[in-house]
Amino acid sequence: MNKNTLYILFLTILLTMSGCGYNTMQANEEAVKAAWGDVEATYQRRNDLIPNLVEVVKGYAKHEKETLIAVTEARAKVGSIQMTKDMLDNPKAFAQFQEAQASMSSALSRLMVVVEKYPDLKANQNFLDLQHQLEGTENRINVARSRYNKTIETFNTSVRVFPNNITNSLLLHLKLKEPFKAEAGAEKAPQVKF
Repeated sequence: MNKNTLYILFLTILLTMSGCGYNTMQANEEAVKAAWGDVEATYQRRNDLIPNLVEVVKGYAKHEKETLIAVTEARAKVGSIQMTKDMLDNPKAFAQFQEAQASMSSALSRLMVVVEKYPDLKANQNFLDLQHQLEGTENRINVARSRYNKTIETFNTSVRVFPNNITNSLLLHLKLKEPFKAEAGAEKAPQVKF
């Protein structure tokens, strides 16, 4: 082989490798991990913030003490499950984590019903602050979940498209990631009764 043939062969291999998707899939997997970190951060914010605010409000919410206890117990359950990035590939562990988060959301929903049932609680500034923080925190969690699902979509697509799928099957062996899914029965509107 002469020098020109080697040069052309090297350029051909370089151009072929640049279109194989290796770097794209790596970047997309890192984006998934970063998005998951955002989801965890919003859950951590909720776990740190809510108990402190509940303690402030507890004195004013004697009417529904069991609701506040349910929030505290749900928070403890959420804190007992430590979700790691490795567990994203484990559908069973991921489902357990989502179940704990759903329990927390349910307890917080019951707490919001207390606000509607007892107007005197609404007049208390501490309870209003708690209500706003709950709404804001749940919105942040929803946004983080949506962003996570979008990065999952990008990652899963990059792993499945040609020629990336060949690169993945030969070199990387990356698995498709599971997005957040709605809880069973979430398609039905909740009923609030007084």
